[in-house]
Amino acid sequence: MEINDLTPAESRLWRAFASGTDVDFRTADPSAQGSSAAGSSAAAPSGADSDDPARGGTWGPERTVRAGVLRSLLLDGPREDGRVAALSLTGARVTGQLDLQYATVDHPVRLRHCHFDEAPRFYGARLRELNLSESVLPGLISHAVRVEGVLRLTRARFSDTVRLAGAEVTGSLYLESTRIETPNTEWPVLQLNQAVLGADLWAPGLRASGEVRLTGARVAGTVNLNDSVLDRPGGTAVQAETLAAEADVLLRRADVRGRLELRGARIPGRLDLSHARLANAGNTALRASSCVIGELWLREGPAVQGALNLRRAQVDVLFLQPEVVPAWVQLNDLTYTSLIPHEPAERRLPMLEKGDGYLPFTYEQLTAAYRRIGDDDAARLVQLAKQRRRRRTLPWYGRLWGHLQDIAVGYGFRPLRAGGWLLSLLAVGSVVYGLHHPPPLKQAEAPGFNPVFYTLDLLLPVISFGQENAFAPEGWYQTLSYVLIVTGWILATTVITGLTRTVSRP
Repeated sequence: MEINDLTPAESRLWRAFASGTDVDFRTADPSAQGSSAAGSSAAAPSGADSDDPARGGTWGPERTVRAGVLRSLLLDGPREDGRVAALSLTGARVTGQLDLQYATVDHPVRLRHCHFDEAPRFYGARLRELNLSESVLPGLISHAVRVEGVLRLTRARFSDTVRLAGAEVTGSLYLESTRIETPNTEWPVLQLNQAVLGADLWAPGLRASGEVRLTGARVAGTVNLNDSVLDRPGGTAVQAETLAAEADVLLRRADVRGRLELRGARIPGRLDLSHARLANAGNTALRASSCVIGELWLREGPAVQGALNLRRAQVDVLFLQPEVVPAWVQLNDLTYTSLIPHEPAERRLPMLEKGDGYLPFTYEQLTAAYRRIGDDDAARLVQLAKQRRRRRTLPWYGRLWGHLQDIAVGYGFRPLRAGGWLLSLLAVGSVVYGLHHPPPLKQAEAPGFNPVFYTLDLLLPVISFGQENAFAPEGWYQTLSYVLIVTGWILATTVITGLTRTVSRP
């Protein structure tokens, strides 16, 4: 492009490029720009309101730059000895498409507070730095771009898809308070699938009306989505299958309207959903199946609206408050080392009833968590609940036998109850047979009758005091003896079963 073809605004930018000087076309005090960029132009001064990039389509030639001029500068612009050339432009309208597909650009590219008539194209480009902060764009086409530094889209506003699939950024990707609103939400509005970030994905306050895709992305630092609003009701709001973050994934105070999909993710740090609102009524709200997570925090927020799927996940620390647990959970093969906060077993057990039928492993996991902190009483309650839940899966005769064990000694987890039953039956038998002695079988050989030891002989199936075989009750007294014998066997069987569980537990 010839220098003689440039407009005054473009000539100013051309001269500044060689020394890396910033060219700012804004008419208001730069300190007033923050309010308009945040969308509060009604309260901003008139100058700042006119500098809002959303109104950039009305800007005149005095602050308009053609995309072809920007391309010429970046590929073959002037140089100045001893200075670092850079494209640093603020408050301009860029007409035409900035097409740097497959280009190699060795200069920083800073296009802040700008209005783009067409979506820039950086497909397969190699850039030193890219900064489009607080600009308004109809989209961004940057598949497989490589940025040797940071990529800043802070507070930018997009009206169509941001395509960064397969991007490689050696530093961080900044998306603080960025807004992506597109009329077509069938496709992901933010595509970061298979992207590789050498530092953080820093996106607190991100607002996306459509799917955010992070499938297969690799983030060497933290994924920060705190205070974000991710809106795709009835669909997948965040698609992050097999995401690998080497630090934390933060969604504190996030509002996720749609599915949060994290199947197969690897997060050695913390997956923090504290104070978050997860809503996907009638479908899965959070799917973190087959994940490996250091700490999973679900706390201090409203109850999840939709299903919670943690199948086959491996979690070191599970911070889960009962109030957050939804009406449907899937915990098949979920393993965790520590469960906090410490809650009574009565508050944890309802969670195990909300899943796919009877799952013995879920009860064993909860039992192990209580035993690791020394709460044996809670562990016994969980095991008792497990037996009662299992009973509902048995045929009628199994359920009947289970009810008898439960009433008698609580499946062996209530051993004192057996003592109470024995004492009660011993008292009944002793009084009845004390008032009506059963006749001896052999008068001459019978020992002296003792109603207490006679009743003990009936109740205890192994121990014999020589009373039962020496006397033969008649009528209903004989029926009572049969009841005592059968009850004694039931009590003995359940006590032995309970002792076996206690001795053999890990």
